[in-house]
Amino acid sequence: MSQYVETSTPRPAPDATGVWLIGARGSVATTAVAGCAAVSAGLCPPTGVVTETEPFAAAGLPALSSLVFGGHDTVDWPLPKRAEALAEQGVLPHALVRAVHGELAAADREIRVGGPAAGDTRSDEELTAAFAADIVDFGLRAGVARTVVVNVASTEPAPAEGAARRPASSLYAAAALRAGCAYVNFTPSTGMGHPGLAAAAGRAGVPYAGRDGKTGQTLLRAVLAPMFRQRDLDVRAWSGTNLLGGGDGAVLADSAAAAAKNAGKDRVLRDNLKVLPEGRVHIDDVPALGEWKTAWDHVAFEGFLGSRMVLQTIWQGCDSALAAPLVLDLARLAARAHEAGIVGSLPELGFYFKDPDGGSSALAEQYEALLAFAARLAEVR
Repeated sequence: MSQYVETSTPRPAPDATGVWLIGARGSVATTAVAGCAAVSAGLCPPTGVVTETEPFAAAGLPALSSLVFGGHDTVDWPLPKRAEALAEQGVLPHALVRAVHGELAAADREIRVGGPAAGDTRSDEELTAAFAADIVDFGLRAGVARTVVVNVASTEPAPAEGAARRPASSLYAAAALRAGCAYVNFTPSTGMGHPGLAAAAGRAGVPYAGRDGKTGQTLLRAVLAPMFRQRDLDVRAWSGTNLLGGGDGAVLADSAAAAAKNAGKDRVLRDNLKVLPEGRVHIDDVPALGEWKTAWDHVAFEGFLGSRMVLQTIWQGCDSALAAPLVLDLARLAARAHEAGIVGSLPELGFYFKDPDGGSSALAEQYEALLAFAARLAEVR
């Protein structure tokens, strides 16, 4: 007999919080929705959800069971079918997908067509207005207290200098501001980084955080690079390779998209070592890996009396399973910050990002800043 029993789709709580996902039918979004439903129903423990640990108990965060999902996407693959495909890849248990089918279907009914699609002649202003209207309408239908917009879409290339049009990620960021929503950029895409949007966030009176979720290789770099600095070991070169399957591998096969991704990986080394060592990260598309990835790092360093040494690491994991709990954390933290009246960038959430809005790039220091932020939220009622 399955350990998972199908749950009934709950009605939103009176203090429900909306989570509007950009890329709502992707692997990360699907895993986040399914995982939230499973944890809320007591079907699985909240492994990897940092905000479910004791230091956050008094922070006043919205309960996982109060989160209501919707979003934008350009594909029409229903969430329950997407979850079934992830189960075939070994990302989600088949029985769990069946158990949370109702929650997945409910979220799918709240997904609207994103864009801009090929041939779309609407201006940036028209697209922003349309996206904002979708977000506002969702909040009214769901009866939520507030909505957080979280970008988990595929990486886009950085826009050319002086480009006449905003990239799609920045259109969604602008729509979040117009809808009066907190915003989180979990991707390396431009998002709120487009000129003028940060100032607009201040005028909108909302918090924002980003960018590029730190889930694997860079997470490890954020631990190891401070170690080398603290031990006064001279890093001569730091090279890496990523083997990716699924949608990420295909998207990052584009050199411009890969460059946007690698910028955050380099920042962690530069910030912690005070210089960017020789070497680079290579990203290879390996479709056979599906939803799984492998990351190698090769670190050449010198010790006492010029002794030359090497550290090599291998990280193998499922990006969706690593990213989804962080998305839930960020949605809860951003929603609580919004409720507390905090406006502008949230450098305290750098723990979650490769390219945070200020603050340290060392994971231990970022964690301490996050705990201090949780304590600050606990004091605001």
